[in-house]
Amino acid sequence: MTAILWQFVQIILVVALAPLVTGYVRLVKARLNGRRGAPAWQPYRDLYRLLQKEAIVAHSASWIFRTAPYVAFATVWLAACIIPTFTTNMWLAPAADLIALVALLALGRFWIALAGMDVGTAFGGLGASREMLIASLAEPAMLMVSFSLSLVSGTTQPAQIVAFVLGGNVGLEVSLGLALAAMVMVAIAENGRVPIDNPSTHLELTMVHEAMVLEYSGRHLAMIEAAAMVKLTLYMALIACLFAPWGMAQPGAGAEGVAMGMASFLGKIMALATALAVFETAIAKMRVFRYADFLGGALLLGLLATIFLYVSEAV
Repeated sequence: MTAILWQFVQIILVVALAPLVTGYVRLVKARLNGRRGAPAWQPYRDLYRLLQKEAIVAHSASWIFRTAPYVAFATVWLAACIIPTFTTNMWLAPAADLIALVALLALGRFWIALAGMDVGTAFGGLGASREMLIASLAEPAMLMVSFSLSLVSGTTQPAQIVAFVLGGNVGLEVSLGLALAAMVMVAIAENGRVPIDNPSTHLELTMVHEAMVLEYSGRHLAMIEAAAMVKLTLYMALIACLFAPWGMAQPGAGAEGVAMGMASFLGKIMALATALAVFETAIAKMRVFRYADFLGGALLLGLLATIFLYVSEAV
């Protein structure tokens, strides 16, 4: 019953916290640029306003266009629910798996790309093709990171990886540092952040995610925006879970341990959000033709991490 309770708390937490994380990143970026910026809770207002508006659908749109926002949000939400955040004592923890996580995210991306091409606009096809280019390199890099972690801990289940690390079985590993760098690069690309994409602009020649969703409005757009916010929180939680699990409550921990785990999780998320805002302020957007170089570097780092661990285990 305790595992079910904490699982229910996480289901609500990831959705409730996601807009605040996005708003905090925007606020920090505005302050770094010398602007006042909107308050951190502005995304909640934006989502509420979009939900009140009518959804305008093109005459040429099929059922795929109407279904894609809900599938995208559901897959990202489910993926966020299976990643331990403040405790590993969760009902879905035994079913959680890093490879299944990659598959869930790929499913949501596939539906959004289909929806971008469904209406038949030029921007939709452009954004879908760029999204598939990014996915073709980001997903293998993510899988290589998963293989690296599985070689260290012997499992691809996040809860067991956390227990293995907290048990003091992992020291200072160069291969894990390479895997962390690859994971950060994949997270930047998957969330459409600078230098891959700029979520705050609609430049015709550079936009990726926005090009696929230009035809959406009302509740459909609200679902897509909410899915993007949850996805950003998901990757931050994934990095904190796999590479910095300290403070997370283990099975058998009382209310005090869970409270400490919650405080630790919120602190990690805010630290990662601040680091993201500083990074995006300090770096420029790269050209589309350099996406392959960026993600190829992430794939190479993940591959090197796996090879180093495999060789060390064989020796």
